Amino acid sequence: MSIRGILPFQVELVPRADGTTGRGGLPLVVETMRALRLDQAVEKHLGRGPRKSDYGPVQKVEALVLLMAAGGECVDDIAVLKADEGLCRLLGRSMPSADTLLDFVYEFHDDALIAAAQKQRPPDTVAYIPAENERLQALGQVNEALVHAVAARGKSKRATLDDDATVIESHKQQAQPHYKGGRGYQPAIVYWGEQDLVVCDEFRDGNVPAGMANLPRIQRAFRSLPASVSEYYFRADSACYDERVLKWLANPEREGGPHGRIGFAISADMTVQLHQACVALPETAWQPFEERAAETVTCAEVVFAPGDWPKNAQPLRYVAFRIKKRQGLLFANGSDTRYLAVVSNRDELGAVQLLRWHWEKAGTIEHVHDVMKNELGAGVLPCSRFGANAAWYRLTALTYNALSALKSLALPPELSAARPKRLRFRVFNLAGRISEHAGRMWLRISEQLERLAGLLRARTRLAALLPAAQSG
Repeated sequence: MSIRGILPFQVELVPRADGTTGRGGLPLVVETMRALRLDQAVEKHLGRGPRKSDYGPVQKVEALVLLMAAGGECVDDIAVLKADEGLCRLLGRSMPSADTLLDFVYEFHDDALIAAAQKQRPPDTVAYIPAENERLQALGQVNEALVHAVAARGKSKRATLDDDATVIESHKQQAQPHYKGGRGYQPAIVYWGEQDLVVCDEFRDGNVPAGMANLPRIQRAFRSLPASVSEYYFRADSACYDERVLKWLANPEREGGPHGRIGFAISADMTVQLHQACVALPETAWQPFEERAAETVTCAEVVFAPGDWPKNAQPLRYVAFRIKKRQGLLFANGSDTRYLAVVSNRDELGAVQLLRWHWEKAGTIEHVHDVMKNELGAGVLPCSRFGANAAWYRLTALTYNALSALKSLALPPELSAARPKRLRFRVFNLAGRISEHAGRMWLRISEQLERLAGLLRARTRLAALLPAAQSG
C-alpha cells in the first residue's frame, strides 16, 4: 500500500520494519546504565522478578528510562518504542506493554502508609507526608548507586547540595490545593551542582507547606554522597529557614550526616525583628551590589540571632540586601524599599560574594525542575496512586542522572550542557539500517550524522568502563 502526499514522494507501508530504526542513538542510554552497573543495582535492591516473566525489574526500569529519554510522557507512549522493531532488535528484546509498566509503578504504592500518615497528623493539621514503602526506598537506593558510580569517575571532592521544591499541576481528584492557587503535587529534590546529579527526592502533596519536615530529606541527601567527598556545602530558600535545619547544619558533630563543616546559605524569613535590624542600619553600612533598570540593590552585614539560638553555639551570619525602587516607583505594598536576607556560616566570603554564591542556586536546581517537568515526563503523573506517582517522579530523576552521566562520560564536550530535547535531535534520533554479517549485528548510519552525534566514540568510552570480560 502506498499513499501520495504534497511533496514528491510516496509512503509505503510494510508488515515489518526490523531492518531500520529512527532511534539509532537511543541505546546509548541503556549502555550508559549498564556501564555504570545500574542493572546490577536494580537486581540487588528490587530483585529479579518472577522466573517465568519476560520482564523483570531491570527490563522495566530500563524501559521507563528509555521512554522518558525518548520524550514519552506516559506509560502508553511505550507503544511507540515497542513499534520501533529496529530499536528493539538493537536492544535485544521487545518493550514491555503499557499495562506491565503501570503494574510495576503500582508496586510502589501502599494504602496502609497513607492511612497511617493521616492518623498520625495533629488534629489541627491537614497536610501529611506518607512514609515510603520498601520498594520505593529500594528505588532510591538504585539512584544512590548511580550517583556513586558517576562520582567515582569524576574528580570533584566538593559537593554543593541545593534543595528546592516545585509544583506539578494535576487535575486528578486526589490532587491537593497548592499555594499558587491550583491543585497538584509539590515534590522536592536535592541536587549536587558539581556533578549535575539529583541525589535525593521526596514526593509530596500540593498542600504540604514548603517548610514542613525538610530536615530528614536533607540528612538523607548528605548520607547519599560517596565517601570521596570531603567538602560539603548547602543552599536553600526560606523553606529551610528552620531551627532544626540550622542547628543541624551548624553543628560539626551532627547526627545523621557527615561530621565536620557544612558551609551553607539559606534565605531567611524577614521577621519583624530582622526587618527592624535592617532598617536600623546606618546608610554607611550598605555597599553597592548591583544596578537594575528600575532598582538599586545594596547589601550589608546585620547583627542578628534567632531568639532560641544557643548561646554557646557559633553565631550565625546574616547578610541583608536592600532593593530600592527608582524615584516614583513603588512595590505592590506601596513602599519603595524591600529587604531580604540570607543566613550563613561562610565567613570566608565577602557579603557580595556570599549573595552571588547563594543566588547561583536559581540557575542550577530550577533548571533541573524545568527539565524534569517539561522534557522528561515528571509533569504528567501516571495515575491517582500517591506511591506510584512518587515512583514515576523518582524514575524521572533517575533518567536525568543517566543522561547527565552519558554527557559527562561519553558524549562530545559541546553536548555537555545539552538538554534532553537537543540530545534527541543530535544523538538519539539517528536513522539507521540494521543488518547481520559474520555473526554480528551492524547499524549503518550516515557518516555525517554520526560525526555530529559522536556515537562511535561514545560507545567506545562506555565500553571501556566495563571489565574486559563484560565488554566486546
